[in-house]
Amino acid sequence: MLGLTEEWRLLQQQHEHYEFAALAVKLAAIGVLAFSAAFLIPLLGVLWLQDAILKTFQSRLGERLLRVEQALREGSGPAMQLHSDWQAARPRGLGILREYALSACRPTVAFPNPILMELAWLYS
Repeated sequence: MLGLTEEWRLLQQQHEHYEFAALAVKLAAIGVLAFSAAFLIPLLGVLWLQDAILKTFQSRLGERLLRVEQALREGSGPAMQLHSDWQAARPRGLGILREYALSACRPTVAFPNPILMELAWLYS
């Protein structure tokens, strides 16, 4: 059981690390906008793709976290069930699309994408 607990802690730290890495990619996109008008749109596209790749890695860690939590649940009760609880309560169909849309409107999620898109349009 201790091995699963340690694995959960490590995976959770890595899961959060990818969140910070994705933020760094967004900050790099702002830098690209500020310093590179000639290659602006292709570079922003590459950074957007890099952000997507980081989020894919993060989701893979999330899947493993769910498996570790299941093993912990079976052996020691409801402790460390953050991801499992989210999965159990996850909306389906139009509910999840609504959740995504609401999340996309949050300033901490949307920033800096609408601003970068507007500025890229102005430069093109």
